[in-house]
Amino acid sequence: MQPYIRSALVVIGLLLLQTTFLPFIALGRYLPDLFILYLVYIALRRGQIEATISGFIIGLLQDIITTQFFGLAALSKTTAGFVVGYFFNENTVEQTLGSYRYVLLVALCSVVHNFIYFTIFLQGNKGSVLFSTIECTIGMTLYTCVIGVLPMFFFSRKFNTPWAQ
Repeated sequence: MQPYIRSALVVIGLLLLQTTFLPFIALGRYLPDLFILYLVYIALRRGQIEATISGFIIGLLQDIITTQFFGLAALSKTTAGFVVGYFFNENTVEQTLGSYRYVLLVALCSVVHNFIYFTIFLQGNKGSVLFSTIECTIGMTLYTCVIGVLPMFFFSRKFNTPWAQ
């Protein structure tokens, strides 16, 4: 199967999972972002350009589903894909995916995405926009990192790499 067709099917599956199942495991108003996990995977596997383009497409699909602030998810996911794409190194893909570095990159990508997203999304709210942005960014980043440990263990077993390396 072509890699782009496989990626499209994975994105559609993640979109269905994100919109149907994940609201049931929300902690308060915090949800893990499965697209961030996949975006880091794309960045580590294929590089910065494909991560940036994938971030835009994934964000645009998310914007079509949510129908509020059209283009905001596309902007934040594109930027996050661009930033995490700097860590692409074709010689260390398996080691990075199967170690704690994957979770650290998920954290970085999630912080960039959530900070941009909530800084714009929360404009016009009463109270401190900065405090609310930081609160939402930290909460969603931590939850996404906890879920990100699962793919890290999967890749660790698949590539037979020690996860603490």
